[in-house]
Amino acid sequence: MPWQAITQSLRGRPVRTSGGIPKRRSIWERIHLDPWLLGLLLVLMGSGLLVIYSASGQSMNVVIAQAIRFGVALMAMLIVAQFSPIFFLRWAPVAYGIGVLMLVAVELVGDVGMGAQRWLVIPGVIRFQPSEMMKLAVPMMVAAYLYRCELPPKLKDIVVCALIIGLPVALIAAQPDLGTSLLVASAAIIVVLLAGLSWRLIGLVCVLLASGFPLLWMNLHNYQRQRILTFLNPDTDPLGSGWGEEVGLIGMVILILLYLLIVSRGLWLASESQNTFGRLVAGSIILTFFIYVFVNIGMVSGILPVVGVPLPLVSYGGTSSVTLLVGFGILMSIHAHRRLLPR
Repeated sequence: MPWQAITQSLRGRPVRTSGGIPKRRSIWERIHLDPWLLGLLLVLMGSGLLVIYSASGQSMNVVIAQAIRFGVALMAMLIVAQFSPIFFLRWAPVAYGIGVLMLVAVELVGDVGMGAQRWLVIPGVIRFQPSEMMKLAVPMMVAAYLYRCELPPKLKDIVVCALIIGLPVALIAAQPDLGTSLLVASAAIIVVLLAGLSWRLIGLVCVLLASGFPLLWMNLHNYQRQRILTFLNPDTDPLGSGWGEEVGLIGMVILILLYLLIVSRGLWLASESQNTFGRLVAGSIILTFFIYVFVNIGMVSGILPVVGVPLPLVSYGGTSSVTLLVGFGILMSIHAHRRLLPR
């Protein structure tokens, strides 16, 4: 090995070789970030700030507040990307358990706002929604369980996964927060599907879900039922929950293209993973992101009922932005450390 490569190794800079020629790692490889995905996310966040500026009546205070939230979220993404998939595999049960306990705490002592009890408050420090962290903790817990199972999953494994998913989803739905509960369930179900669930079991699950719809309808709140009825007949509320837009046709086309590029890059990174846990988690993160986009655009365009799902990194909000970018940090970590897990 040439002297330069030896000194670089001693300085803690691993060197890869190609044909015996030392190759110095790029800055992006050293910090475990994908420059293409990061660039697309930055463009999306910049677009989000422009939309917020317009929607808020050109209020710079609102824009600055959201920019600070984006900065915190980017820092969280950078930190998370430094941990290996082995770390997430080992700590997934702990994160899941803490999340469930916090959801129980929300039910008991949570802060009430706009008719819902969804927040925990540390006075003078932070006000946050524990349900947001479950968008990552639940699919990681399901992936960690399936990683130790023989795939494709058997019926008993599906039952265990259903219990893992059902507990936090029920707690979130009781807040009430139907939109987040559906997203958490979707993220975890994607993990099960990616694990190679047979079509017979998929059909059985669909039948069970369909048979449970009448019970679900009876337990919905009045405003949740009204959202579905408005979707079925938008003319009942022509200027309310059935309509809305901010950036016009050209702006929406640009946003959709940007989202498609992000999803495409994320799917490519996920496909590069060489182990079951990494593939399941990475695939769930990027496909759930696609579901966020699809559901929000579907709500605005009237092809789906309104369920309170924000447009990722465009709608105003802090906790959701942090959750999304932490998810992308996990995705990039899985890609950067894709050869660490045995299978």
